[in-house]
Amino acid sequence: MASREFALIDTYFKGKGHQRKDVVLGIGDDCALLAVSDSTLLAVTTDTLVAGVHFPLDTPARAVGHKAVAVNLSDLAAMGAEAAWVSLALTLPDADDAWLAEFASAVVEVCDYYGVTLVGGDTTRGPLSVTLTAQGKIPAGKQLTRSGAKPGDWLYVTGTLGDAALGLALVQGREQASSDHHEFLVGRLNYPTPRLLAGQALRGVASSAIDISDGLASDLGHILSASHCGANLFLDKLPLSQALLGTMALESAWQLALGGGDDYELLFTVPEAQKGALDTALAHCGVKHSCVGQLRGGEGISYLNHGQTVELDVRGYEHCWS
Repeated sequence: MASREFALIDTYFKGKGHQRKDVVLGIGDDCALLAVSDSTLLAVTTDTLVAGVHFPLDTPARAVGHKAVAVNLSDLAAMGAEAAWVSLALTLPDADDAWLAEFASAVVEVCDYYGVTLVGGDTTRGPLSVTLTAQGKIPAGKQLTRSGAKPGDWLYVTGTLGDAALGLALVQGREQASSDHHEFLVGRLNYPTPRLLAGQALRGVASSAIDISDGLASDLGHILSASHCGANLFLDKLPLSQALLGTMALESAWQLALGGGDDYELLFTVPEAQKGALDTALAHCGVKHSCVGQLRGGEGISYLNHGQTVELDVRGYEHCWS
């Protein structure tokens, strides 16, 4: 079922107004794709982080700056793009020099690490929010989208799942963990890693891709909807960190992996004929990948544990409205 956020977009904005011929892909994927030449597509994405909605009010300024850039670069990664430029619109309740210094330092650090240039933006006064637009380049015809998957394709994810959701629960005092696990889990919440190299390596290998921002089940639903498929998801194959398993019971860990937000890992599908090429493609990206399911005909998600069907009620995290 589409969330209130996506229903709003579909109702009021998608497909409205003048449609330019150089728009290869508009509203409805991780990025818009614009044809800037015969050989190059421009990928464009915008995300807003609002204090108290997308991050707790007491989140360190450095974490806010890092996450603002990283979540946008994660959208570019899901399209297979090379990140190039960002612009920043910052709304502040007041000009706190110490906060701004930490925030700006993190923005610059992440941009420098990924070879991205901050090219402009805006500053205004009001409740704390950060809006960032990121742009990247993709060779024409090499883009990854949500709509290319087919029944029989295998389903993969990078990294581990559920850590950030548990990190949020720790920050909010809803869960407790050992000091080592606490540091790791909160770090996964505050300092996500955009999988840009992996996204570029998946060009020509993956049939579809999306980044996991609202939980595996919810974001898989976007691929299934766009590709007109169903999926069998293997619970026993979900990649779960030692910190997560050392803090939560297994079924609770499944729920966080499936329905928790803020992982910013890549979820992608690979045809049977490309499975051998996948390991080679990702060999030098420094991130592990796990096969967690297979697409099928029909619709919806079936959850399996060691081949046995499991009934689960999973809802993805909604940053907009519940």
